[in-house]
Amino acid sequence: MNDIETSDFCTRPPRPFWPAWLAGLALGAVLLLTFVWTGHGLGATGATTRLTAAIGQTVAPVATQANGYLGPMVEGGVNPLPGWISWQVLGVALGALASAWQAGRLRVQLDGQRSVGSGRRLAAAFGGGLMAGFGARVAAGCTSGLGLSGAATLGLSAFVFLGVFFAVGILASRLVKGI
Repeated sequence: MNDIETSDFCTRPPRPFWPAWLAGLALGAVLLLTFVWTGHGLGATGATTRLTAAIGQTVAPVATQANGYLGPMVEGGVNPLPGWISWQVLGVALGALASAWQAGRLRVQLDGQRSVGSGRRLAAAFGGGLMAGFGARVAAGCTSGLGLSGAATLGLSAFVFLGVFFAVGILASRLVKGI
């Protein structure tokens, strides 16, 4: 056996996580550079909205163009996918994949499977994701778009959101895990 066959990324010990302060500084630098280079902050849910508009334009173009929310994105037959936020989300996904692989932490796993069961866990994750996505669209931003980028621009709504977000997170963790 040669070295390539024995250095399987799934069997090597994972590298330690970054210290929280260093990860926070790196995230702040990325946010600053994003504002400087693109004129936009970080965000994610806008990409799913653009994907929905693109699918709608293909499947039901008349209804999509008549929709007050999706219509402006496809006006004049424009493909909404090449927007900056789509590239950002694609870059984040590919960067996370490369980082996990490089750190020896690339795994396919389903957390909570033993205690809840895989079917129930998948249904809960899917339902929670739908609710989070709906909430992000109603709030006109996700945790990265509203929380990080909004706080970076000193937006009052961002600080209210972050306070409520953390309070609800603490409460939910206590209810789910118990005290």
